[in-house]
Amino acid sequence: MPGKNANIVVGLDLGTSSIVAVAAKVKSGGQLDIVGVGKAESLGMRKGTIVDIEKTASAVQKAVEEAERMSGYEIDRVVAGITGPHISSMNNHGVVAVSNERNEITPEDVQRALQAAKVVALSQDKRIIHILPRQYIVDGFDGISDPVGMFGNRLEVETSIIVGAKASVQNTLKTIEKTGLKVEALVFNALASSEAVLQNAEKELGTVLVDIGAGTTEIAIFREGSLLYAAVIPIGGDHITSDLAVGLRTPIAMAEKVKIEEGCVLTDLMPDDKYIEIPSVGGQEIRKVSRRMLASIIEPRVEEILFMIKEKIKSSGYSDVLPGGVVVTGGSASLQGLARLAEEILELPVRIGMPQNVGGLVDIVNSPAYSTAIGLVCFGAKRFSFGDEAAEEDEPVLVGFFYRIKNWFVNFFTQ
Repeated sequence: MPGKNANIVVGLDLGTSSIVAVAAKVKSGGQLDIVGVGKAESLGMRKGTIVDIEKTASAVQKAVEEAERMSGYEIDRVVAGITGPHISSMNNHGVVAVSNERNEITPEDVQRALQAAKVVALSQDKRIIHILPRQYIVDGFDGISDPVGMFGNRLEVETSIIVGAKASVQNTLKTIEKTGLKVEALVFNALASSEAVLQNAEKELGTVLVDIGAGTTEIAIFREGSLLYAAVIPIGGDHITSDLAVGLRTPIAMAEKVKIEEGCVLTDLMPDDKYIEIPSVGGQEIRKVSRRMLASIIEPRVEEILFMIKEKIKSSGYSDVLPGGVVVTGGSASLQGLARLAEEILELPVRIGMPQNVGGLVDIVNSPAYSTAIGLVCFGAKRFSFGDEAAEEDEPVLVGFFYRIKNWFVNFFTQ
């Protein structure tokens, strides 16, 4: 029977093709050691959205149980990801008067400013997922990252707000809670992935994170350490798999296997004289197909995705302030030649983003496919502070999450 350990943080990535649970132990100093990983086929998701609660809940349970067996710890709560084409972002501004007689800004003043920024005109089917402070302004002086303790009469905050469909948020919460798990926080997938793969210097300089999953492609633009823009495109790696299945006249499962093991996005890189064996639908005929032919099927679809990404970056209004280039992660980021093709189309420097700054079972999660799950663990770990004594005794000290706003985000949920 797994034992309880409050220093364990679990990230739950609800993907279109698979559900992934990653358990990590938060050690003294905030170091994360991966201690358990669970993965289950996702049968109740489509384009990042839950379409069957029962099937998705069953997959969640399988993934979590596998992570429990590997780690030896009981899992009762998770930090969960959310994505889908219903996700969008907007900017807003909040202003409040400093409330105390000494005119010293308190954490309560900061919270009031964020609450003021939360007041936006939304349709009834939408809800706020994150309010992300970009900068604070005190009596007209801007560029302030943490105003607590400063003196002033007027406190302003500029924020990025991530919005999603109320029904999708509720379905995600209901699905997870159906398994008996508590959702500690719900985090936009690209925001989570940024924690796992982006360096602080990239967030400061101006960088685009692109997370190409199975059913969706997420885009997040960072500058001066803050999120400026987010969007989700309802197309991803599953569309490449589908193209291969049709073009090669082979089952979906085989097309996915071929994509992962032999896939390349640049036809010019593939020789004509290297072949792989492909079974036909029904399994009665085995045919030899050149790797060059595989690439000729994959390349047009990847080009389409990249041009859609380019259009989103252009429409964001930040395309001219991205010296940090593009970091591509997610399950489809492992395709051979992707970085080179992306550089040609996006006209920006591109690198493939891998999970970093974690220890433990790193060999299992050393893939772009685990970026979101690892990022969710990172966000979960930031909600706790462990001293040396607490780490030894496995007793967490919950810090004032809403009072440590300097470098990260605030969640608002309407249950």
